[in-house]
Amino acid sequence: MKAKIKILPSDQGYNLAAKNYDKKEKYLNSFEQNKVLPLLADVAGQKILDAGAGTGRLAVELAKRGAFVTALDISGEMLKVLAGKSKYIELAVGDVEYMPFEKNAFDWVMSAFVIVHLKDPTRFFDEVYRVLKDGGKFLVTNINQKEPPEVETQEGVIKIESYYHRPEKIREILESLAFKIEKEVITKDGCVWVNKIIVAVK
Repeated sequence: MKAKIKILPSDQGYNLAAKNYDKKEKYLNSFEQNKVLPLLADVAGQKILDAGAGTGRLAVELAKRGAFVTALDISGEMLKVLAGKSKYIELAVGDVEYMPFEKNAFDWVMSAFVIVHLKDPTRFFDEVYRVLKDGGKFLVTNINQKEPPEVETQEGVIKIESYYHRPEKIREILESLAFKIEKEVITKDGCVWVNKIIVAVK
């Protein structure tokens, strides 16, 4: 009989997955189809928070482009992997729903593959609004994932708690918190939507 796969919360799951996580980079990029970084345009000199940065798939590239990047993640093990990739990124272990930053601290907040792990992203979006400067922008991705994928770790295969969010609901929450939707980009696999990328302005 096949053993039941454990479903773990994000901090535990990603701590276990950290050493193997970069093997998934091509898979993760496929959800975005090279649509994310162009939306940030010229980031040189901008203060950017990558909320849920993981091992730095996007944070490292932003730092190379001259941004002052802070990487926040709930998994200290993921950030240890990131620390070995760039000395120009400030690292912070923490929860995106209770971010350890001052008000009006960032020009941009970006968040990829994060809200899929939040049952209700309202608290997170409210925190983003708090830490953004007036006129600052929030880039968030919402993947079409109804079942958490299997994740390889050194302790075997696990799943990480995940939640499906309808695109119209995410827009509704953002607008209820006084964000203005600036851009929406949908990536597709044939006729099926794969990811919705939103840029919202404070």
